[in-house]
Amino acid sequence: MQITRLETVHLRPRWLVVRVHTDVGLTGLGEATLEGRCLTVETALHEMGRWLIGQDPRRIEHIWQHLFRGGFYRGGPVLCSALSGIDQALWDLLGQHLGVPVHQLLGGAVRDRVRLYGWVNVTSTGDYIAQAAKLAAEHRFTAFKCTIADAMRPLESLAQIEAAAERFHAMRKRLGHDIDIGVDLHGRCSPAVSRQLAKRLEADHPLFLEEPILGDDPAALHELAASTSVPLATGERLYTRWQFQEIIARRAVSVVQPDVAHAGGISELRRIAAAAESRDIALAPHCPIGPVALAACLHVAATTPNFLCQEHVTLGETLLTQPFHVREGFVDVPTGPGLGITLDEAKVAAQRFDGKWDNPRWSHADGGFAEW
Repeated sequence: MQITRLETVHLRPRWLVVRVHTDVGLTGLGEATLEGRCLTVETALHEMGRWLIGQDPRRIEHIWQHLFRGGFYRGGPVLCSALSGIDQALWDLLGQHLGVPVHQLLGGAVRDRVRLYGWVNVTSTGDYIAQAAKLAAEHRFTAFKCTIADAMRPLESLAQIEAAAERFHAMRKRLGHDIDIGVDLHGRCSPAVSRQLAKRLEADHPLFLEEPILGDDPAALHELAASTSVPLATGERLYTRWQFQEIIARRAVSVVQPDVAHAGGISELRRIAAAAESRDIALAPHCPIGPVALAACLHVAATTPNFLCQEHVTLGETLLTQPFHVREGFVDVPTGPGLGITLDEAKVAAQRFDGKWDNPRWSHADGGFAEW
């Protein structure tokens, strides 16, 4: 079997799907979405494709090593996202070729279903509280995640810190103690502000505090972890096992959150998870993107003993012939060959676009840059 063609497809609202075609008629699916930079990743994918064409797609590790190391320049969000999409597609192809799901190739499932957490968009009007309660009732989610912080200055006012803490307190009060709620600070806070905010959140017991500090500062994360009882989480802006190495070794966080579309694909997600397991750190893969990436995450989650819960923003209703179905806050482990998903070509045609999407840009009151 040989790879004959690499195809890229931009799909609304901001997803980049990769199709790896072969000479035996099998096609593998992957997702290389890098929010706001998909056109750049698309170029990287086709540059990698020059070497990829003619390779045996079953030699996944061989291809991974050549694509990561062989270009001399390595790492970073663009190259790793391109590699991630290809890697997922190769696992999908191998599973289809052998007639087994990807999780079987990874050693077999250690669980029968995968826990999802819902996303709640916090608003100043308080509508998010009713929204969370509605989602909990409809899907019986046992966990949620929300962002409670606005644009935060290096040292913030008491009013801003208390407002953020109150948003979380209101949700905890409405949902009760049986529902887990994670907090995403999105890298918006300095270490000093995160330390103040974490103290105020402790009484309401967040499941974790995500990106209280950007993940490229393991020392600051370690210091913050020592100052609070709230478990810390990070990883969506880290790429490959090498960038996770110090965070895991220091036990700077309680949860690692690599993104299957950024960190190196299924191959690398599995390695990062295993490294985290050796330090009793949980895995909660980052996935605020499309259903192809979600499918890849589900196979890794199925085989990972230290898996905690899975992020998602779609169940594939706009793309898949059979979207994922949530029952009691869980989805079943996929059982079809490969990733176990099929794109609905009519839906694909309806969702195609030119790939131009930009993330919001925030400013402080003085006009200076603010982290989004």
